[in-house]
Amino acid sequence: MKLPKFISNNTVLKITSLNAVVIFIRLVVSVFIQRLLAVTVGEAGIANIGQIRNLLAMLTTTSTLGVFSGVVKYVAQFKEDQPELSKLFSTVTLFVVIGSIVSSVILFFGASYFSESVFYSQNYNYVFQLLAVIVPFIAVNRVVNGVVSGLSDYKRYAKIELISYLLGAAALLIGLYSKDIKGVIVAIALAPLIQLIVLAFVFGKTLKRYVHFNSIQLNFYYRNKLLAFTLMSFISSFLINYIELDVRSLVTEELNINEAGYWTAMSFISKNYMVFATGLFTLYVLPKFANITNKVEFKQEVLNIYKTILPIFALGMLLVYFLRNLIIEFVYPDFTGMEPLFKWQLLGDLVRLASVVLAHQFLAKRLVKSFVITELVSLGLFFGLTKLFISYYGTEGVVMAHFVRYIIYFIVVIMVIKNYYSKTDLEVQS
Repeated sequence: MKLPKFISNNTVLKITSLNAVVIFIRLVVSVFIQRLLAVTVGEAGIANIGQIRNLLAMLTTTSTLGVFSGVVKYVAQFKEDQPELSKLFSTVTLFVVIGSIVSSVILFFGASYFSESVFYSQNYNYVFQLLAVIVPFIAVNRVVNGVVSGLSDYKRYAKIELISYLLGAAALLIGLYSKDIKGVIVAIALAPLIQLIVLAFVFGKTLKRYVHFNSIQLNFYYRNKLLAFTLMSFISSFLINYIELDVRSLVTEELNINEAGYWTAMSFISKNYMVFATGLFTLYVLPKFANITNKVEFKQEVLNIYKTILPIFALGMLLVYFLRNLIIEFVYPDFTGMEPLFKWQLLGDLVRLASVVLAHQFLAKRLVKSFVITELVSLGLFFGLTKLFISYYGTEGVVMAHFVRYIIYFIVVIMVIKNYYSKTDLEVQS
């Protein structure tokens, strides 16, 4: 089926529309699974599922030493230059080997500690030992995803996402019915391995064409370039998931685990619609910004993205807000404590979307200092405001902190980018 002309002529809409089909199917499956989980494992189980998902996200960073955005950038930049790609992947492989070994050893021998810290129980040691074994597969999966994104192969990206999600959902259902919450946690831990198998089938031939090198060598040019992405990824991915783990623990300790479950459920809903943007960022925004060389082009591209996606997201979020009680009743029966969280979460996510589009310029241009400062401001605001607001507003304080944080972050990012282009203009003039 051909896409309408006004969509096929607009790359942003093209990627968004193809993504929308995948996300719609994911959404339908997710609604069914989330309802089943809510009824079966309850608020406490949902909170524990949130913990393992945050942990997996942290492992995608540590196992690769955070080179994902670097792979996207340099594959987009050198996809027709095989000698450069060979140097890149030779160095990336070394990063992956180091990151995987260190992550695996720490997880395996620290299983007891992590089980107690994350789940407040010694009953989940085996989960961390299992993760230690599959860490290398998590790393390879992440790097291959970076190649797909760098090539902007959005059709196969959509296919990979859909097949992986459906197989992961099937594994989760098997885990739920065979071992209850423990089976669910194991199934979630195995999800990256499932995606890697799908990637190999769908994208294997293309990988052979782009990814090959004679030996694992540390290229100093790419080492320095990739280390910058390591730092940025540590801040943006590892720390944010660590803070989410900490916030969930804070809600559990200050209030109770049921309240932590409400916030986790709200976060799951948020991630289901924000995933629309994730594919756009990796497949279009990052490679596009990497090739933009001046302020005028950047401004035009940002306005194009805003005009295309912000109205769609705003309408979608309004719909979610007005249907919030129906969503709770249908997806999370008895999670009535979620209702006050919708307003602040949705407002925060809309501002977040606008902010993150701009912030991808830091990754595209490897503006390490700007990225680190703005992300630390964002994370510090979220954790600090959460601790402050939770005393006055309970769980609602977490999503209020989310909204206020992104308002301030948006302003800071605009100021930093304006400053960057002011300096660039002065350098050109001189």
